[in-house]
Amino acid sequence: MTPADLSRTVLHAVRRAVDEDALRAPVPARVRVERTRPGGSGDYACAVALQLAGPAALPALEIAAILRERVAAEPGVGRVEITGPGFLSFTLDAPDAGDRAVLDAVREQGLAYGHGDALREEILQFHHAREVRAAVTAHAVRRLVVAQGARVRVSCEEASDPDWARLGVTVDAHGTPPVPLTGIRPVPAGVTAGELLERLGPDAARWGLLRPAGHDRAALGPALLVQGEANPLFRVRYAHARARALTRGAALLGFTAGHAPYAGPGPDSESHAGTAQGAGHTQHTPGAPHAPYGEDSFPYDGAARPLLDLIADHPGVLLAGARHRAPDRVARQLEAVAHAFFDFHDSCPPLPAGDEKPSAAHRARLALAEAAGTVLAGGLSLLGIRAPEHL
Repeated sequence: MTPADLSRTVLHAVRRAVDEDALRAPVPARVRVERTRPGGSGDYACAVALQLAGPAALPALEIAAILRERVAAEPGVGRVEITGPGFLSFTLDAPDAGDRAVLDAVREQGLAYGHGDALREEILQFHHAREVRAAVTAHAVRRLVVAQGARVRVSCEEASDPDWARLGVTVDAHGTPPVPLTGIRPVPAGVTAGELLERLGPDAARWGLLRPAGHDRAALGPALLVQGEANPLFRVRYAHARARALTRGAALLGFTAGHAPYAGPGPDSESHAGTAQGAGHTQHTPGAPHAPYGEDSFPYDGAARPLLDLIADHPGVLLAGARHRAPDRVARQLEAVAHAFFDFHDSCPPLPAGDEKPSAAHRARLALAEAAGTVLAGGLSLLGIRAPEHL
């Protein structure tokens, strides 16, 4: 069960409680589920009971109890606890079940991971000035909302600049609309599309226009072309290319990605009381068995946790970017994924070194690296930017 699955499960429980008249409150459009913070209980937590307390005119603890009995019976949910003033804390059936479900979802959905139908009821009409940043932003916003199921039409105040086509921009209509439409109005770039294309090319130009928030001025200098860590676009695309190279390297060594076997305690052992849950295992508790990899280590260390969490959060980031008409949120997410990927890659090499033979640990690490590469490619695609296999 992924965080998105758990969010839908909780939302369904709210809807059932309302339908059964156990709860009288408006059903929210969505429910936010987050990874439990250090020191907290369970794998994930949700504050929906506190959110509904006012409209339902009931204490949050009472609402949490109503929802707990409906969520606890769902497949994949091992335990539901009520903590603090009314938080729901969820423990999944197996310590790494959520991480496995996330990686499975990425593998199954590919570049469409994070796409959904949350905006399927919306018919949107965007309107922008004849200005390159507004045009590129409207085009990226179109991609984001379509990926969430919306239907979209984009218009421009005047005839399009012919150079916009080289940036991948399309416009459905021109002229002043008869009724007010949703305006896309970022701070103007101050240059034309032709000038940007000549200096930067389409990919760097789009990144430079989309990475800053709409109310910030876009930095469109030569730093966007630097082939080094100081350039976020290069770092994101290099992380993707490196992930793809790992897959090719593994194929040459005769192995492919696979799940990390559950490293929990055996039937005659003590529990892993001193070990973090899931793929973030970093310590071995005395008396507990080692993970079944044929080696004296778990497949990941703590560096995997940020990357796993960012991949799990990716659908929520895409939806927020669509709702807020903010492609910059997606760009920042990709930067964070790239940073976490390199930390993980350096700490837990997916490929064996020297004469070392590929193990289950390497297959598990490769699965996580491939998922990161897929998320990076999918996010860049939504921004209209290529994700090269080689850099």
